[in-house]
Amino acid sequence: MSCGAPPASVVVVGAGQGGQQAAVSLREHGYQGRVTLISGEDALPYERPPLSKAYLEDGAYLRGDEQLWLRPATYYVNQSIDLVAGTVTGIDRTARAVRLADGSSYGYGHLVLATGARARTLDVPGAGLRGVHTLRTARDAAALGASLAAARRAVVIGAGLIGLEFAAVARESGCAVTVVEAQSRPLARVVSARAAAHFTRLHREAGTRVLFGQTVAALHGSRRGEVTAVETAAGLRLPADLVLVAVGAVPHTEPAAAAGLPVDDGITVDARLLTADPHISAVGDCASFPAPRTGERLRLASVQNAVGHGRLVAERLTGSLRAYDELPWFWSRQFSTTLQIAGFDKAPDREVVIGEHPDAFSVLLFRGNELRAVESVNRPGDHIAARRLLHRRIPPTPAEATAPGFTLKGYLTGASAG
Repeated sequence: MSCGAPPASVVVVGAGQGGQQAAVSLREHGYQGRVTLISGEDALPYERPPLSKAYLEDGAYLRGDEQLWLRPATYYVNQSIDLVAGTVTGIDRTARAVRLADGSSYGYGHLVLATGARARTLDVPGAGLRGVHTLRTARDAAALGASLAAARRAVVIGAGLIGLEFAAVARESGCAVTVVEAQSRPLARVVSARAAAHFTRLHREAGTRVLFGQTVAALHGSRRGEVTAVETAAGLRLPADLVLVAVGAVPHTEPAAAAGLPVDDGITVDARLLTADPHISAVGDCASFPAPRTGERLRLASVQNAVGHGRLVAERLTGSLRAYDELPWFWSRQFSTTLQIAGFDKAPDREVVIGEHPDAFSVLLFRGNELRAVESVNRPGDHIAARRLLHRRIPPTPAEATAPGFTLKGYLTGASAG
């Protein structure tokens, strides 16, 4: 879409952080047309990261969803953003309209797909038993919190970020916890072997049983339909009165695919987040976009990515031609440990560890001589410096990073002075 007149109306499908940000940023950039924000949940737009952490701690979910709201209801009224609760069942690209399950339709000058992703489920016997949960929405978190309050033994299937964050909360609540992971280490698609080893130790020292290389064959239940155990393919039977299935998420691409838009592990977009249809953009967890620095196609599930996407689309619809160029970053809190990641790379070929404390270190991930990402465990200063270095494209080489006395902050100071 060229830098022409703004569309007369914008419909945003999905009121997660990417969709909400697109609507908010349109108004912040002076857009005067109609903005409709369609949510699949009958709730105000809210933030999701606390759902696996603070929202479950000390019964916080009992105090209601208001603590999660991104904006109060009055904001949307005052900004003339029409909030609609409903499920989109079709996109008519010729008529430029979206259809909802209740039979209503909304015309658009431009459509923003922020449909997000849904939790992946298990296709095994017993997956529908009571006490078996996934975690994606505030409603999921409230149900999980209620189960946790009464649980004695929890099994977490999947050692990704959500699984380990919940495992930490459950263990701190006094629950006996077992984590079952099909891969040989936790966070296999997220962090280096060094960081993965640290989080394995962290959870085991807290008393959590962590099993690797184990897949789930079945869930067993009582006559009343309540889960009682998890059975692995190796024949282990793990008692449980609560099970969290945390085995990833599936991008919600069905409406886009049905409308004939290209889909490949997400709705395919270009560097400005446009789909093959110049009147439709896609943002956030559902969007497959070219990485700014490498051109590799990515689909990232992070707040930073969703918010950055939403802002960029709003800028483009109000006149900017900027391509998406933001540096990815992520974070997680487990027990008292904080993990912060700056940058992203699917296949680094060299790791350099800095920091001598076993519970506070950073891992620099290189591909060839190029620094692609930095993982920082309890070293927030390293994370800030890494983000600045990667954003400004003045990162160190492996030889510089392994020199005696090297620090990211010191290198940043020297590079800035030079």
